[in-house]
Amino acid sequence: MKDVITLKDIAVSFDGETILDGLDLSIHDGEFVTLLGPSGCGKTTTLRIIGGFITPDRGDVFFGDQRVNNVPPHKRQVNTIFQRYALFPHLNVYENVAFGMRVQKKKKAEIAETVEKMLALVNLKGFEKRAVSTLSGGQQQRVAIARALANNPKVLLLDEPLAALDLKLRKDMQVELKNIQKSLGITFVYVTHDQEEALSMSDTVVVMDGGRIQQIGTPTDIYNEPQNAFVADFIGESNILDGVMREDYKVEFFGKEFRCVDFGFEKDEPVDVVVRPEDIDIVEPEKGDLIGRVTNITFKGVHYEIIVDVKGFKWMIQTTDFHAVDSVIGIMIDPQEIQVMKKSEYSGLYGDYSSFSEEFDGLADPEAENGAAQ
Repeated sequence: MKDVITLKDIAVSFDGETILDGLDLSIHDGEFVTLLGPSGCGKTTTLRIIGGFITPDRGDVFFGDQRVNNVPPHKRQVNTIFQRYALFPHLNVYENVAFGMRVQKKKKAEIAETVEKMLALVNLKGFEKRAVSTLSGGQQQRVAIARALANNPKVLLLDEPLAALDLKLRKDMQVELKNIQKSLGITFVYVTHDQEEALSMSDTVVVMDGGRIQQIGTPTDIYNEPQNAFVADFIGESNILDGVMREDYKVEFFGKEFRCVDFGFEKDEPVDVVVRPEDIDIVEPEKGDLIGRVTNITFKGVHYEIIVDVKGFKWMIQTTDFHAVDSVIGIMIDPQEIQVMKKSEYSGLYGDYSSFSEEFDGLADPEAENGAAQ
């Protein structure tokens, strides 16, 4: 697949603070790419570099084979949608969508045809004469999308565009954005800190932290095969343990050897081990690989989220079966559900759910709460 955008060795600093540190990224034509990470990781800066709003201190930006470091935003084949939609309040829906085409001095008939097509695409047909101030947040978002697409950009940049919407509307718009992207075949570069949003919408997820890319892959790869403890912790819930890779397909933790599907490590190499809460089976204690005591249980609607103490390590397990606090259970883990990772700078920063369980212990104990209040 052809690369439409390439970033090579990009570095950016503001007031002596490094924001991006040697970033390399290729984005394919027609791809839905999401830059995902916590606040301050550099994802919005990366988007602004692609859009031409920031010039990197070091490195090169290419659109196809053309280096565009010094090309201004209005001369790049991109359009940007920000959190704040920046609609023109004095113009109606039709004129907002038509604005960019009027600036480009396109013919009236072409403008009318494009506006009609774009409003139909975002399900706002018949809203042409409505004042934007009378629209809901979701409808204003649709107008912003229609306006951006009306100029036929090669790349659409979206900086947390759904952040201001309520949960249900945000989920509806996620589906619509993905459908729009697929129907038009335009490259979307999307910024969010919402893991579920990234996993549900993207062809490719770029996980960032500290101004660097931690992992690039499909949503399935990112979730099922995290490359370090940061990715494992940031994408969904994870139990992260210290382990030792005894040999190919065999890892040890809690003093017990487990079969796994990983290989290629040094013999007896220290590793991080990830087990997702939904991948753990609860069995009778005598049948378990490990035995633990339930310390907390929370009903989440479709499942229970329970915290289980195994030799001082607090596991999170998601299960559809109820297990009372203080009950003793067995834990069984299939070899395919054990993910082994190289040690990294993030090793030891993430692990069990001790803080999670202590927080809920405190909330459940009125005496502890009253004591804290005093």
